[in-house]
Amino acid sequence: MAVLRPSGVEANLPLLATAIGHKLRRAQLLVFQDFHETFAALKLRPTEFAVLALIASNPGQKQTDIAEQLSIKRANFVALMDCLENRGLAERRKGDIDRRSHSLHLTEKGNLFVTKMTELWKQHEARIVKRLGGEENRDHLISLLDLLLGSDCETAGGEERSPTGRTAARGSLT
Repeated sequence: MAVLRPSGVEANLPLLATAIGHKLRRAQLLVFQDFHETFAALKLRPTEFAVLALIASNPGQKQTDIAEQLSIKRANFVALMDCLENRGLAERRKGDIDRRSHSLHLTEKGNLFVTKMTELWKQHEARIVKRLGGEENRDHLISLLDLLLGSDCETAGGEERSPTGRTAARGSLT
């Protein structure tokens, strides 16, 4: 029986097994599934997690600065902050100099929430690191992703990243 070789367009199609976008999307789905299962009891979405982590690590940041760090459109960020305020986790405070700008802060309830959130995140992160085969592989993956994103010097979480991929936190979640 003859083996048929693809001709034309089919010969140039990528193999999904080596397509970067396909692999990234599948990996993202796996990580997000674990995230959703981990944080279901807290009713916390990934974007809310990121906002709370940024507020906790550097209280008083402007709303626009956090939105920019996370690449969230202003209108979407306002709705996101409305949700966090309605849950009693964070609050907007008028700026001392520019009354049009708002600084973001955790409430007392928000601080307790972030403590619990951080403990769950450590469990979630440990599962993902284990799947990757350890911290060295995690660091290598993050370095490669930073190269892809063009952000090999700084991350949205307020951490500086060395060329080896190791981070030195400028602030903590708790």
